[in-house]
Amino acid sequence: MSNRRNRARSAFGRRWMADNAAPITLRARKFITNRLLARRQFVLDVLHPSRPNVPKTELAEKLATMYKTEKARVVCFGFRTQFGGGRSTGFALIYDDEASQKRFEPKHRLVQSGLETKVDKPSRKLRHERKNRAKKFRGTKKTKAAEPAKKGK
Repeated sequence: MSNRRNRARSAFGRRWMADNAAPITLRARKFITNRLLARRQFVLDVLHPSRPNVPKTELAEKLATMYKTEKARVVCFGFRTQFGGGRSTGFALIYDDEASQKRFEPKHRLVQSGLETKVDKPSRKLRHERKNRAKKFRGTKKTKAAEPAKKGK
């Protein structure tokens, strides 16, 4: 019994050996040249039969060579691996220039690609607590109430 279980485990382990040199196939569907947003956009099907998944950085490099653009202008997101593996589907955008990318891309994706810096702000809970403390006062005392509570007490 245990021998059979060990065999099954080893067979599964061999099946998904992370072979990063294994070839992948990219297929673009629903390709649109969006002049208003200065980009090309499409649904991207990635076939990776001998790999568990493909990193977005690698996809961006391959798309940049395919569409003769620089890697920084390619944005890949929303990838879902199909059940059983071997195929993923997501969305890809290729911007014409950096200015249009900064103008139209959401801030979180600009931070991911390194074009913007992350805004460091206090936690959501802390912001709400400060707001509710300030509601108890009027006028100039509100600013004092909004300051963080003293830790010594």
